[in-house]
Amino acid sequence: MRTALLHYWLTNVRGGEKVLAAIGEMLPEADIFTHVFGKGMRDEGRGMRWKGHLVTESFIARLPFGRRKPQAYLPLMPMASRSLGLDGYDLIVSSESGPIKGIRKPKGARHVCYCHTPMRYLWDMHDEYYRSAGLAGKLSMKLFTGYLRREDLKSAESVDEFVANSAFVAERIKRIYGRDSVVVHPPVDVEFFSAAERTSGDYYLFVGAPVAYKRLDLARAACAKMGRELVVAGGGVATDEELRGLYAGAKALLFPGLEDFGIVPVEAQAAGCPVIAYGAGGALETVVEGRTGMFFKEQTIESLCAAIEEFESQEIAGAACRENARRFAKSVFTDKMNGLLSVGA
Repeated sequence: MRTALLHYWLTNVRGGEKVLAAIGEMLPEADIFTHVFGKGMRDEGRGMRWKGHLVTESFIARLPFGRRKPQAYLPLMPMASRSLGLDGYDLIVSSESGPIKGIRKPKGARHVCYCHTPMRYLWDMHDEYYRSAGLAGKLSMKLFTGYLRREDLKSAESVDEFVANSAFVAERIKRIYGRDSVVVHPPVDVEFFSAAERTSGDYYLFVGAPVAYKRLDLARAACAKMGRELVVAGGGVATDEELRGLYAGAKALLFPGLEDFGIVPVEAQAAGCPVIAYGAGGALETVVEGRTGMFFKEQTIESLCAAIEEFESQEIAGAACRENARRFAKSVFTDKMNGLLSVGA
């Protein structure tokens, strides 16, 4: 059975790419199709290959600055997705939070979409993205949002089965696409982060890019108000080993944004680090209140400060955090996806 893996663009390694890599390990003979394949991602000395898989790009990569800024060509991606040559493939697995699922499905093929989320900048978080966009971004969103929403709804028609990365995303899939889905949480390298020796220090930790929806501003303001030290690990963390050490040494991870799933809280718990999270989205599925962390109800300084005060009045065992994290181990993801993909094969 010939298998094709689809991913929106392969330019760096974050949560979506880790999911793709895990699926690729399950399907070692599969070919990958994507809009853009960054040169820094390629297997050394093997040309257009990523982790052993042959990679084919769409025409987006050949456009000016296409490999550097693929997002600029989002309005062309529905057409580019349909142009991908998938004839002869029996199984198609898309890793999706963009328009790559809107392919021309070969007759008789089965398309399983692992959906990280319906595109946030088109749907649930459109207004937030619009407010933070520059002038060119605002103009582009005004011109193309309606068209891209129609194309996104149309693209769902090629999917036979949806897999959601969280119950939170499953609700979005049902509301936006009118489709049911199976929840399979993303794989987390629990064993690696569990190898850290817990040495709880005096600082709180924020991990993530400094983009608006992750609410670094809220974490900073709350810690400043309470006189607590905050360590921020964004693009400056050099290695996974350094990040593991920061988790192991933190009082708690602050997770004030609204995330579809959120791998960071699971990594933290695997290292024995409790989590103080905004009580919405994927965090409700990964953090156990009172056992592995605390929730705050509103994205305000006062609400986060109250949660920190409550956290400091209690004791949360690192062992409980590690035990909870094991629910999201890579082996659990692989078992569930293998079972799902084998049905109807």
